[in-house]
Amino acid sequence: VAKEMQRQGFTIPLLIGGATTSKTHTAVKIEPQYNSPVVHVLDASRSVAVASTLLSENEDARSNYILDLKQDYERVRTLRGNRKATKKYISLEKARANKKQIDWANYEPPAPQFIGTKVFDKYSIEELSEYIDWTPFFSSWELAGKFPAILKDEIVGTEAQKLYNDARTMLRQIIDENWLTAKAVIGFFPANSREDDIVVYENKQRTSEKTSLHHLRQQRKKAPGQPNFCLSDFTAPEGEDYIGAFAVTTGIGIEKWIKHFEADHDDYSAIMLKALADRLAEAFAERMHERVRKEFWGYANEENFDNEALIKEQYQGIRPAPGYPACPEHTEKRRLWQLLDVATHTGIELTESCAMYPAASVSGWYFAHPDAKYFGLGAISKDQVADYAKRKGMAVEEAERWLASVLNYG
Repeated sequence: VAKEMQRQGFTIPLLIGGATTSKTHTAVKIEPQYNSPVVHVLDASRSVAVASTLLSENEDARSNYILDLKQDYERVRTLRGNRKATKKYISLEKARANKKQIDWANYEPPAPQFIGTKVFDKYSIEELSEYIDWTPFFSSWELAGKFPAILKDEIVGTEAQKLYNDARTMLRQIIDENWLTAKAVIGFFPANSREDDIVVYENKQRTSEKTSLHHLRQQRKKAPGQPNFCLSDFTAPEGEDYIGAFAVTTGIGIEKWIKHFEADHDDYSAIMLKALADRLAEAFAERMHERVRKEFWGYANEENFDNEALIKEQYQGIRPAPGYPACPEHTEKRRLWQLLDVATHTGIELTESCAMYPAASVSGWYFAHPDAKYFGLGAISKDQVADYAKRKGMAVEEAERWLASVLNYG
């Protein structure tokens, strides 16, 4: 975005905020791309003061503020560069040689109950409400603390309790008056790993390939005995094995209500509805994963966890989402969409930047192996970018654009 604003000759300030942003990321990746002011704003309450300063008629005050920002971001880049210099990276070849070793010969991959897709058209919002993780809900309102302890917090407890009461009241309305519709599609497919890719087959006999899912491998030099992970490590290189995929949404129908609240100038209710829809979508992903483990894939049918244990992910298997730390490259969602025919079955669309619409949606992969774990990819080097681009049939420059957040060069 910053590059495009620069290309088109924009001069308005660019303010960066939100839960997944940081001052360091702004200084290193964004600010150098745009000649006009770029500011990381820690939380929404500070944006007014920042905007006021940037729009000040006092030329000296405005100029000094912008100069201080640029100097501060330059300092952050220098510190970051010094730290980065201490990190060592290995070649992709060596990283692959140091992959996670799994004893596939003594592992019997569980077979799912069906091959192909299963659609859920109108899932019970009432049921999903029991799976809500409320802690991120309070974080979205800039209230820090774990639920339910936050309700008794000496500083924010009173406000948190009021917010929670309002949320429960609206949640009841959502359920009773059918404000939102929850839809999902899941699927299971025969699969094997091929280096860092996962090959998906048309049938159990593996006579023809359906598609390939492209993953990335950690390249930072590890301590002895620690592997360089890639998600493909958790799928057998040959013989019987499977991969699952899913897409869920609780955002169907939300636009009507958002427009209703905004027309009434009721921003509080509009924001509350969006926050609840997001929490319900995450709850849907959690509930569907539980049913996959216990019913549809059935590899943990004796599992019996309460909601707190589910939130802590104490179960077997993972559900990593394209765009998140283990698989940060968003265009793999396009393969997921093709594999499950997501748009037809759920109404969830992908934007040009591979964001999901409605926003209250979650998608990803299912891995069943007991050793499967979440990890952060970290930074990768040029040799892997070139290899990834080749596997994807993508120009290196385009791959670099999609992988910009994890490049350890440029």
